[in-house]
Amino acid sequence: MDISVIVSTYTENRLDNILYCLDSLNRQSLKPFETLLVLDPDPDLVKFYSSRIPSDIRIIVSPEKGLSNARNAGIQNSKGEVVAFIDDDAYADPKWLENIEKCYSDPTVKGVGGHIKPHWEAERPHWFPQEFYWIIGCSYQELERRRIVRNPIGANMSFRKNVFDVVGYFRSDIGRYGKTLLAGEEAEFSIKLLNSIPESKILYDPAAIVYHRVPKERLSLHYMITRSYYEGMSKGLIAKLRRSNDSLSMEQGYLYHLLTKFIPSKIKTILHATSFLQVILTLMLIFSVFMGYLHARIIKINRNNP
Repeated sequence: MDISVIVSTYTENRLDNILYCLDSLNRQSLKPFETLLVLDPDPDLVKFYSSRIPSDIRIIVSPEKGLSNARNAGIQNSKGEVVAFIDDDAYADPKWLENIEKCYSDPTVKGVGGHIKPHWEAERPHWFPQEFYWIIGCSYQELERRRIVRNPIGANMSFRKNVFDVVGYFRSDIGRYGKTLLAGEEAEFSIKLLNSIPESKILYDPAAIVYHRVPKERLSLHYMITRSYYEGMSKGLIAKLRRSNDSLSMEQGYLYHLLTKFIPSKIKTILHATSFLQVILTLMLIFSVFMGYLHARIIKINRNNP
């Protein structure tokens, strides 16, 4: 199966990370059919990477700024049967693509995601539990076997290319735009896919691993609160777009887990400083997500977006 891999970036500052990411793709046990680097429409950015990226990497210039637009440009210019995405600050396990391909042996599988492990560039705070690794773009659960999921996480996801002909593309009015911390375009797209193609499913395979770099600034309380706020906005926008009671069922289950299992388990050992700080952090982040969600209810959305 031919797999096109898409990496996108908007900044010159991640050159070293991108070169390391591309090298990890070059060392795959199953070689990519092609690798595309999608850039924002900035002539200086294009000139910068054109002289520094290996010649076998196809550079694509997105027609507009924003992560969704970049991904869509990559899809439209790709030639593989499957389109896989990895972030510009991530790198792949040597068997990443091999394990992704195995999942597509089932024709009803339309998308595959995998496990995202943090690569800490600073010491992880003891008060930061794995339940909130989604803040840093990593897997917040340790899942030991393949399972059906609603959507993969954007730093490690793939889809059959032909589903985009049926479903459309990632919405450009939600999702990351430069340093704006909105997200959720992959969740919205996946919900649309599952609703549009009968008997389709999306798999999570823990053996398909990528490593996501976590810089020191993402471990600050300010970043975590801000990221949580925008996550709430993102999920509020999805709820408005999909107009479905079960569009956020995964998030509801996650909140139920926090309130009925995680927080009570920490309260039992509340006299320990780590448990106390984790309870306080959890309450702050839940409140931040809720405020972002409320904000999203008053935002107007372009419903003609593909």
